[in-house]
Amino acid sequence: MALAACGADGEPVQPTMNAGVSLGTSGVGTHVGLGLRKGPFSVGYRVK
Repeated sequence: MALAACGADGEPVQPTMNAGVSLGTSGVGTHVGLGLRKGPFSVGYRVK
């Protein structure tokens, strides 16, 4: 099982995170996104 975590059986799963601030007519908004990426596939969740 330790080999799977280091990517010995293929590409490892990479955590991703992003954050941003936007300015619009209704004021300032923020968002945070969290996700996982493995090769060309990714899943994520965005919180406003």
